[in-house]
Amino acid sequence: QVQLVESGGGLVQAGGSLSLSCVASGRSFSRYSMGWFRQAPGKERELVAAIRWTDSTTYYADSVKGRFTISRDNAKNTVYLQMNSLKLEDTAVYYCAAGTGTVVYRGGMDYWGKGTLVTVSS
Repeated sequence: QVQLVESGGGLVQAGGSLSLSCVASGRSFSRYSMGWFRQAPGKERELVAAIRWTDSTTYYADSVKGRFTISRDNAKNTVYLQMNSLKLEDTAVYYCAAGTGTVVYRGGMDYWGKGTLVTVSS
C-alpha cells in the first residue's frame, strides 16, 4: 500500500511560480512511475507531467511543456512539480499518482493523493 500526500498549492498571480511536492509512504517508491494530474472545474482529470521509474524519462502535456518540470528524489520518496510562468488556465486541483507500469495514464495508476489546489489569478 502506498499513500501519497501533496503539498505546495496555493494562490499565485499569473506569471508566477509554484512548486508542488508529493511524499509517498510505503516501500519501493523507486519502482513506481509517478504522474501529476490536474482537474479544473467542469473538466476531466488530465495528465500534466510524468516520470518513468525505469529510466526517469519524463513526459509533459503540450499545454505545460517548457513551463513545468517534474523530478523525483527516490531517497526522499518525493516527486516534485515545478511550475513557472503560470497561466489562468493552470488553475485546478493537482493530484499526484503512482503506478507500477512504465506508461503513465489516468486509468493506469494504482494510487492517488487527495490533491492540492492551485489558483492562478490575474
